[in-house]
Amino acid sequence: MRKAPSEKGTARKTDAPSPREHPEPRQSRQVSGHDRALQIFREAIERDRLHHAWLICGPAGIGKASLAFRLARILLGAEDHASPAGRRVSAGTHGDLLEISRKPDPRKGRLRSEITVADVQPLQKFLHHTATEGGWRVVIVDGVEFLNRFAANALLKVLEEPPPRAVLLLTTATPGALLPTIRSRCRILNLNRLSPELMEALLPDLPPDVLRRAHGSPGRALFLAQDRNGEIAALARQALQGQPLTVENWQKISQIARQADGAELFCDYLSVHLAQQAKEEIRHGALARGARLAQKTAELEKLEQAALGASLDRAQMLREAYGLASD
Repeated sequence: MRKAPSEKGTARKTDAPSPREHPEPRQSRQVSGHDRALQIFREAIERDRLHHAWLICGPAGIGKASLAFRLARILLGAEDHASPAGRRVSAGTHGDLLEISRKPDPRKGRLRSEITVADVQPLQKFLHHTATEGGWRVVIVDGVEFLNRFAANALLKVLEEPPPRAVLLLTTATPGALLPTIRSRCRILNLNRLSPELMEALLPDLPPDVLRRAHGSPGRALFLAQDRNGEIAALARQALQGQPLTVENWQKISQIARQADGAELFCDYLSVHLAQQAKEEIRHGALARGARLAQKTAELEKLEQAALGASLDRAQMLREAYGLASD
C-alpha cells in the first residue's frame, strides 16, 4: 500500500526548477522517453501512409504536447530551432500551424475549465486556406478531453471530412472520456511513463522523494516541487490519516486556497493516494473497500471540476476534500 505524503525525506533544494521556468511545448528542444512514437510517425511519412489525425495518449505531464510540437516540426521542416521555420514555430507565428488549447482565465488566474466552440472556430478558416509555405498544415489540439460538447462536434466534422495536406495532432490524458467517434477517426499513439533513471537524468535538481511521487511524469514532478516546505503534503497526510479538521488546519486550508496551484496540489496528493490504495485493496481481494476508495477518488475529481467551473469556492472545495479523505 502506498504511504501517504510524508513530511520527512530528502530536503528540497531551493533552486528546484519551477513549472513556469520549464520551456513551453512549442519551444521544447528535447522529447525524452518517446522514441518509439517518433519512429512510428516518421515511418508513416516515409511509407506515404500518414494518417490525417493522431491521438497522443498518456498520463498528465509526460510530454504529450511537446511530442505534438515535435511531430509538427517534422511536417513543417522546422526541426532546426535556429532555422526561420523553427523560430516561427517557437514564437507561435508559423502560418501553417494552429494550436487550440484551454485559454487563461484572467479573473481566476488559471486556465479555463473547457475549450469552447469559439476556441475551435479558427479551425475551419485555417484548413480552408492553402498552406502559406506550400507544404503541410498542422493543427494541435492540446487537451482534447476539455472540448465542450459543441467544440467536440465542430472538431468531429473536420475529422469526418479531412482536407488534403492537413494533419491534426490531438493530445489527451483521458482517452476514455472522448467521443467514440473522435477516437475511431484517429491513429493512436500511446506514450509510457518515463523510467526512474530518465526522470533523474532530466530533473537532477529535484529531490528523490519528489521524483518517486511523480510516477514517471516530469510535468508532475515540477508541479509537486512547488510544495517546497512540505506544508501541503503534511496537511494531505493528516486528512488521509483521518485526523479531524482543526481550527489550525482550517486556517492552513484558507492559505493554500490563495496559493497559485495550491488547491490543485492538495487534491493531487489526495487523489493519487486514494487511487493507489483502491488498486491495492482490490488486488488483495477487499473489493468493497476498494470500491469505496475508488468512489472517493471520483468524488474528489468532481469537487475539483466544480471549483474549476466556478460553482464552488476553492477554500470550500478544499474543506470538502479534506473531509472526504478523512472520513
